[in-house]
Amino acid sequence: MLLVKKNFQFFAYILGFLVLLLGFIAWGQGFGWQFNDLSAYDLFPLFGILAFSLMWTHYIVSAKSLYLKIPATETKNYFKYTGLLVLVFLLLHPGILVWQLWRDGFGLPPGSYYYNYVAIGSRWAVLLGTFSWFVFIAYEFHRKFSKRTWWKYVSYGSDFAMVAIFFHALELGPELAQGWFRMVWLFYGASYLVSVIYLRFSKNKLNKELR
Repeated sequence: MLLVKKNFQFFAYILGFLVLLLGFIAWGQGFGWQFNDLSAYDLFPLFGILAFSLMWTHYIVSAKSLYLKIPATETKNYFKYTGLLVLVFLLLHPGILVWQLWRDGFGLPPGSYYYNYVAIGSRWAVLLGTFSWFVFIAYEFHRKFSKRTWWKYVSYGSDFAMVAIFFHALELGPELAQGWFRMVWLFYGASYLVSVIYLRFSKNKLNKELR
């Protein structure tokens, strides 16, 4: 425990690197590492996986740092740099798909992917993903508005959006249809729930904002 506390920044960065690596491996295995025939439709799911995985580490690192009483200054840079990566991934994930569907003559969203890309039975997952994307983008303004009294609702919305994206990916992500990464994803979901419950309880008890 003492070793982890002294090297907490190292722990955070290793965790971030590990989830990115696992996501990349799962994505690459999905099409047999055949980069020669890689299309935009093959590429865009990778950024969704990476965005969720890094956001998951934010909750895990926050919960663990709160439990170990790690000063916020110790994790400030981790959240800053990985937060920028998350933003890039969030923009690339739907952006690449929207661009490719438009090039293929399907128009612009929501109709382009709602009516032309997914099956009728999976449209609910598209709605979850769209809702979550807007919530996550709104959360990027936390530096400007986090002190406002209404910001807590955006923060709660981000928590719910994580759950929504979890199911969005389970329904639409071919990397999660079966195999080892599906088990990893289920672990992400279970550990996320534990972390967010702990963080929210501690926030109410100690009057601390989620980092």
